Amino acid sequence: MGNDTIKKTLLVTVVLSLICSVLVSMAAVFLKPVQDRNIKLDVQRNILDIAGLSTDARALSPAEIAELYQQIQPRLVDLKTGKFVDEANGLTVDRYDQRTAAKDAKASRALGSADIAGISRQADVAKVYLVEQDGQMQTLILPVHGRGLWSTMYGFLALENNLNTVKGFGFFEQAETPGLGGEVSNPVWKSRWVGKEIYGVDGKVALHVIKGGVDTASPGAVNQIDGLAGATLTSNGVSNLIKFWLSDAGFKLFLNNLKAGNA
Repeated sequence: MGNDTIKKTLLVTVVLSLICSVLVSMAAVFLKPVQDRNIKLDVQRNILDIAGLSTDARALSPAEIAELYQQIQPRLVDLKTGKFVDEANGLTVDRYDQRTAAKDAKASRALGSADIAGISRQADVAKVYLVEQDGQMQTLILPVHGRGLWSTMYGFLALENNLNTVKGFGFFEQAETPGLGGEVSNPVWKSRWVGKEIYGVDGKVALHVIKGGVDTASPGAVNQIDGLAGATLTSNGVSNLIKFWLSDAGFKLFLNNLKAGNA
């Protein structure tokens, strides 16, 4: 068979394709643990920053992050009862993944018309994070996510121990337009959340992103965040996810139980 025959060309192509497929599959398998560790490390960095335990966790080594992270206590919360649980779907807190649970019809619920955050399904159990000192909770960190313009934005909201005042806020994953909606990751914008209050005097979620800048002299300033210029839909998405996760559909029952000592 000549070197330039169609059969030999096809054979070489098939063999090379198989070899490449095997190499790619092997690389994916071997790199998966590394990727998982890096994802876990990035989440821990964000939690430390938002909790105020680090000014820039990205500058810390993995060992330094691990040491600081010992102050963080992850817990599982049943959103239906608003109480802590030891496991969910047979998984302990270390193995539980809220995103995976949200895709499981047996471990989540379809939101339908209640889906103001644009997430379609909500896991029945959420993983929250506590910072305690001398047996008393100092900071509560809640996972929040919702739809922006181009992406689902995943982040954390840290609350002071009064469970109403924001201690930190930020997204660890988002794909909004750079320079516009992508400014949700701008440290300056994130810093404007600190000290804001979630609920109004009527007990309803009042915190939201406005259009333009906040008038600090206005009565409602404590519940308002500066809007993102040229990113109305992203700003609305942030307001909607805050409203959803801090309302009765999200963590409000849990927060009420915590205040009453019944969680």
